[in-house]
Amino acid sequence: MREQIWIIIGFIGQFFFTSRFLVQWIASERQKRSVVPNAFWFLSIAGGATLLAYAIWRRDPVFIAGQALGLVVYLRNLMLIRQRPEVA
Repeated sequence: MREQIWIIIGFIGQFFFTSRFLVQWIASERQKRSVVPNAFWFLSIAGGATLLAYAIWRRDPVFIAGQALGLVVYLRNLMLIRQRPEVA
């Protein structure tokens, strides 16, 4: 039962991670240019954190390193977006 719960958690993380691409694609199509909406970064964090928890449970050092480093990038991008001056 415990393993099944962790597999579900892993799939939830993968869902978040995949949905970020759909969000980015839809936003780009609407604006007729390539854009990366803030939701992309929030979904990246949700997916990355969930997959990191799953990777830790699996004790997979390659998977852990990849997800942990990705989270740093996603968080940094949100910090940079927050520091950006508002356009009036």
